[in-house]
Amino acid sequence: MKFLSTNRMMRFIEARFTPGGELGLHLTAGVLLMVLATALFGMLAGAVMGQTGIALLDLRVSQWFNAHAAEPLAGAVALFSQIHSVASVALLSALLGWYFWRRRERYWLLALVFTIPGGMLLNVLLKYVYQRSRPVFDAPMVDLASYSFPSGHAAASTALYGFLACYVVMTARRHGTRVLAVLLAVLMVALVATSRVYLGAHYLSDVLAGIVESCGWLALCITGCSTWRRRRAAAPPNRS
Repeated sequence: MKFLSTNRMMRFIEARFTPGGELGLHLTAGVLLMVLATALFGMLAGAVMGQTGIALLDLRVSQWFNAHAAEPLAGAVALFSQIHSVASVALLSALLGWYFWRRRERYWLLALVFTIPGGMLLNVLLKYVYQRSRPVFDAPMVDLASYSFPSGHAAASTALYGFLACYVVMTARRHGTRVLAVLLAVLMVALVATSRVYLGAHYLSDVLAGIVESCGWLALCITGCSTWRRRRAAAPPNRS
């Protein structure tokens, strides 16, 4: 009995780390990323609410950026940030959805709908849960009345560029193309997050929480849609 139990466990573990199959490596990696993102977001939220850890750096980082902000860089950063607003990301997502619809890539279209509109709704709900005020300065570069935690710009850009990176990684044939897509996605998200702190729109912990939130949500959506697609592909054809 003990041998059978051990053998069954080894088969289960092997199946979880096998690239192929409907419940293989992609599902394991997706679940692990969701768990990690949830844990990191919980740590950030706890630090913000308790004013401990990284939250102690928030004010100093924001004040440093505010003191060193100057034209013409400030104007360029503001324009870059505006391009990555939630409305702009929604427009880009609509164009991307049209592209998938034209190519009849329904699984990617479904994943897109869940990832970006769903992720933005989650971000709004989290803002109202935590209700953190924006940074306040004597001479602010932006004046916003909405809540600060987690950052909507950081969450939206992570969802968009993360989704695009996932699409390239799962469809491109060349390894170099996949690596480049991931690196570009990381760079763009980092630039958007930095722009929000530079402009005084968010604290450092806000943008980090927005990134982590979207990483977890993206993992959930991509893993869910990918698992569904693999299950349908593995199902025997209906002969009726």
